[in-house]
Amino acid sequence: MKVATKSYGLIEVDERQRISFPLGILGFEPVKEYILLDAERQPFYWLQALDVEQVAFILINPFLFRPDYELDINDEELQDIGLSGPEKALIFSVVTIPSDGGPMTANLQGPLIINRETRSGKQAVLTDPRWKTKHDIMSELATARKGPC
Repeated sequence: MKVATKSYGLIEVDERQRISFPLGILGFEPVKEYILLDAERQPFYWLQALDVEQVAFILINPFLFRPDYELDINDEELQDIGLSGPEKALIFSVVTIPSDGGPMTANLQGPLIINRETRSGKQAVLTDPRWKTKHDIMSELATARKGPC
């Protein structure tokens, strides 16, 4: 299928890249259908809305810069997307790159959880005070690299 994307223009994507968010993403609740794309720069990904070209999110695997990241989500919440076990999940954080040159941050308080089998996702809201909406990715990556071996 062809999809108009914010970053790459009109591109051909495989139907298997399609991800449904039945409840939407916070602030974008009416937008339910997306595609997941590899970004040109790894380790990032794009979550591009199918029907709204200008709605796209940069994502990152939060465990890359926060190996201690934990998601405390009850099983009932995960049933919304048919997720029965963590091995079937993809976890992403939404990245913010400020236009003023400030640090690139990731939202660890509101991770996106995707069921790899059903390609259905949801945004969780974590209550653990360790996880905020703006974690400085480069700073925390540097800290993680200095950690114990």
